[in-house]
This record gives sequence, structure tokens and C-alpha cells, in this order.
Amino acid sequence: MIAAEPPGEQRQPQLPEDAGALQVLATEHWSLLAMRSLTYSESLSRVSMFLSVLAGAVIALALVAQADRFGQTFVLIAILVLSVVLFIGVATVVRLEVLNHDDLRWVMGMNRIRHAYLERHPELEPYFVTTKHDDFIGVSTTLGYERTPTRGIGQLAHGMQTLPGMVGVVAAVIAGALVALIADALSAPTALVVAGAVGAFLLTMAMIGIWGIRSFLQFRASHEPRFASQELPKQQ
Repeated sequence: MIAAEPPGEQRQPQLPEDAGALQVLATEHWSLLAMRSLTYSESLSRVSMFLSVLAGAVIALALVAQADRFGQTFVLIAILVLSVVLFIGVATVVRLEVLNHDDLRWVMGMNRIRHAYLERHPELEPYFVTTKHDDFIGVSTTLGYERTPTRGIGQLAHGMQTLPGMVGVVAAVIAGALVALIADALSAPTALVVAGAVGAFLLTMAMIGIWGIRSFLQFRASHEPRFASQELPKQQ
């Protein structure tokens, strides 16, 4: 007699090997798309939180200024409030840079999966607008950055357009205003107050920019592509 299967249990049909592999790849592809969506959501949430704190701080300082007539109390409160806003701004820049690296990692994974698709069906390659390579050339092509300037004023302008660059500029302005308030509270000459504000702005921008470049270079050095754009020919 043939043993009966447990009630409610049904055998799942076995997929062909290629179909099963494609199903696993497609599942991972959708998972990476979801991760990219979460990364974008957190980036926008971080920027919105920083701008909300900044707007609230400006409104609060305006109310204090009306009550104190820009006296010593206003200066003290402004220094404390702007110090907190500056901290939030710098923390936001750091987090945005990490999220950008995560986004690059998800794109690398999607390019690898696309490489697996095209290994099985190479005849479909003319229909893809993205690439199958997981090096930074391939990632730039997938993200549409292949025409982005790599040096000079063009690269600087592109950096200012990114979320970390934009928030970094705002944080640098806050740093300049904070130094100007401190210098004014110490009864420094007007020329020294202006020089301190400009110097703090430039120094903060330089520090954020240098840190961002070093962070990206470290991330890039830690990545070893499996399917580089200049692939070596396969040995027979």
C-alpha cells in the first residue's frame, strides 16, 4: 500500500534549474530595489528634519530678539541654539554620505544580477539601458553619472547639487554665523567678526569636502568588482 501524504500537504512542482535560478535572482533584484527606496526615504527624512530644526531655531531667535532687543541674552541663546543646529547639520551630512555609499552598494548588486541575466540570455543585451558591470564605471553608467565632470569647477558644482553638498553649505553658513556671534560677544572689532565668519565658513566647507572625498575613496578601495568593465577574455 502507498502511504498517504499528511492532510493539507501538497507537493510543489519542481522548477527547471534555469527557471529556479532566475526566480532567485529576480527576488534578490526586487529586494535591492526595496533597499534603495528605503535609503532614499531616510535621506529625505534626514534633510527634512535638519531643515525643520533650522527653521524652528530661526523663528525662536527672532522672538527672542524682539524681546531682548539683540542684547546679551539674545547672543547667549543664539550661540547655544546655533551650536545645536550646527551639530545636527554635520551629523546629517555624515549620515547622508553613508546612505549614498549604501545606495552605490545596492546598485552594484543590481548590476551583478543583471550580469547573471545576460549570461543566461545574452541576446537581450541590446534592450538594456543599464550595464552588467559592477565596477564604478558600470555604477556611474547605471546611475547616469557618466557625463559628470571629474575635476575642476564642474566637479565642485556637481558636489554642491548633491544632498550632502547642499546640507554642507547650510551647515557652513551656520558655522560662520556662530563664530561671528562669539566674536561679537567678546567685543571683537567688526573687521575681525567678518573675517571670523568668512574663515569659519570656508574652513567648515573644506573640512566637509575633504572628509567626503576621503570617505568615498575608502569606500571605493574596499570594493572589489567581480565583473569589471574591462573583463579579461576567458581562457579556452
